[in-house]
Amino acid sequence: MKTPVKVLYSFALLFLVTVLFSSFREKPAFPYQKAGLTERQAAAHLLSRFTYGSKEGDVDAVVKMGLEKWFRQQLDGKLEDDSLNLMLSKFDDINLSNTEVENKYPRQPRVLRMAIQDGSINKDSVNKGDQKAYREQIRAYMEKKGFKPEQELLRQFINQKILRAAYTHNQLRELLTDFWFNHFNVSLTKNQCASFVPAYERDIIRPNVTGKFSDLLLATAKSPAMLIYLDNFTSTGQPVVLENSGEPLMNAAGKPVKRRIPPKRKQGGLNENYAREVMELHTLGVDGGYTQSDVTQAARVLTGWTLAPMGEEGYGAAMQKIIDNVGEENLKKRGFVKEGDFLFVPNRHDNEEKTVLGKHFPAGGGYEEGLTLLNMLARHPSTAQFISKKLATRFVNDNPAQTLVDKMAKTFTKTDGDIRQVMMTMVSSPEFWSPASLREKTKSPFELAISAARSLDADITQPYQLFNWINRMGQKMYYYQAPTGFPDRGQYWINTGALLNRMNFGLALAAQRIPGVKINLSALNNHHEPESAEAALLTYSKMIMPERNLTETVKRLKPMLNDPSLSAKVANAAEKNTSQQEGTMMGENNTPIKPAANNAVNNNTMLAQVVGVIIGSPEFQRK
Repeated sequence: MKTPVKVLYSFALLFLVTVLFSSFREKPAFPYQKAGLTERQAAAHLLSRFTYGSKEGDVDAVVKMGLEKWFRQQLDGKLEDDSLNLMLSKFDDINLSNTEVENKYPRQPRVLRMAIQDGSINKDSVNKGDQKAYREQIRAYMEKKGFKPEQELLRQFINQKILRAAYTHNQLRELLTDFWFNHFNVSLTKNQCASFVPAYERDIIRPNVTGKFSDLLLATAKSPAMLIYLDNFTSTGQPVVLENSGEPLMNAAGKPVKRRIPPKRKQGGLNENYAREVMELHTLGVDGGYTQSDVTQAARVLTGWTLAPMGEEGYGAAMQKIIDNVGEENLKKRGFVKEGDFLFVPNRHDNEEKTVLGKHFPAGGGYEEGLTLLNMLARHPSTAQFISKKLATRFVNDNPAQTLVDKMAKTFTKTDGDIRQVMMTMVSSPEFWSPASLREKTKSPFELAISAARSLDADITQPYQLFNWINRMGQKMYYYQAPTGFPDRGQYWINTGALLNRMNFGLALAAQRIPGVKINLSALNNHHEPESAEAALLTYSKMIMPERNLTETVKRLKPMLNDPSLSAKVANAAEKNTSQQEGTMMGENNTPIKPAANNAVNNNTMLAQVVGVIIGSPEFQRK
């Protein structure tokens, strides 16, 4: 029989365990009521910020589940996506490893080199002969070898992004994938890294979007796409030959080095591009307190970080011969580190002492000092502020309150950069629900196109057609050349030409003039035909933009409803205000096609025009 003291002790212990457990559980109390929002309005706000656009019935579903539970479920990102996976299964190469991509989609210079070596093309005739005949020889050689043009891989990659955004049930995970890709931007405009970009998003970005920031930073630093994009794969310190090794090692140009070390070339191979951007754009921010000396010293720390060999003819073929001759185990003993597609080559590393941000790195640190540097940057107070502000700018408004940023940064520091917890802090803060934040973000062209497709329950069978329109509206996904990524401010997206193209897109989508994108406007309203254009405007506005005060929007749009030549006027005006590059529409076979919007007059209906006007309206541009 238990004594009263033991019983009391048991209860006290149980109480303590309960308190401790509850303190570690996520307990968001979304303060939307204090901001004057109803539960349905709050649900609509969540959907506008953490999905690519709500669909009919989504507000009801979120309210029924509970706002906090829905948000946690989205952070988990584990909902079944069977229908989406079936769509993606048609793209047979989006899951290839980087090595498999190198073997199947070799770049043109490598194909030419192989064709010359095989005797399929005469070297002397490359620049002298008929270009048409030369292209045909290359095509025939690629077909013989089983090679495919890189553009085919990139088309599959772009198609899968559009389908994921439009159809995944894990909407927040897809939004965060887009956010972090843009933060750690790499670009298809750099040919050397283009074929590595699909695996970069798939293996580096998407699995880490709600994890620890330090893990995401390290993964990007070691990825082939980033190593090539910011040139760190070529960055070297003083070239050295390992003792007792009869095998030559690599220099900055990827060729065997001689045993005699040339004098006065210690810094000759140093490249500061990645070191500069990892501080300015990835971690500390431009005002993060670093100097040019810190950039140079950090670049020295990260010398020797390069790519592992990929196949007999792919990147690093010369290095593969060294690995085969010396053996991986022997190279490990000499300080080599191979992890997946990453390779640390100690003879390319600057092995002398350095100092970065006041942190002293003794000589001989090797690979580990790079890890130390990146962890130090990931945990720096400036990084907590910079990342928190960037997240708040994306999900709250273009100029987030410093009080909100401070709260998020505090969580970032306290949780060792736990992105999930930072997101929870953001959504649990009054600033997120403030009237100053409601519908204060402008949709990017990509967000506009996907939200329109989702709100109209579109059946997308040719996603590249949407990519054409997104490009036409000013956002060529994956092709932003600068390492900054696309700016996340409304003013960047909005100008006269952009507004015309957005209206043009809305009218074309609603009238089903975009090939491979089907919608059924009547089915959206349970096949009830509105009595008039005005009635249709009221009905579909509420459906497409739920829980908003649409009085002014309806009043503003009414004059546009009954103009039979509206689509033609908008299409012509948009054409005049679109640059030649943005205006080039490409078909599924990569051939230019005439924009479908030019056929506007012939395909108009009352309902299509009403819905097109809603999609192109200023109110729908906001989220």
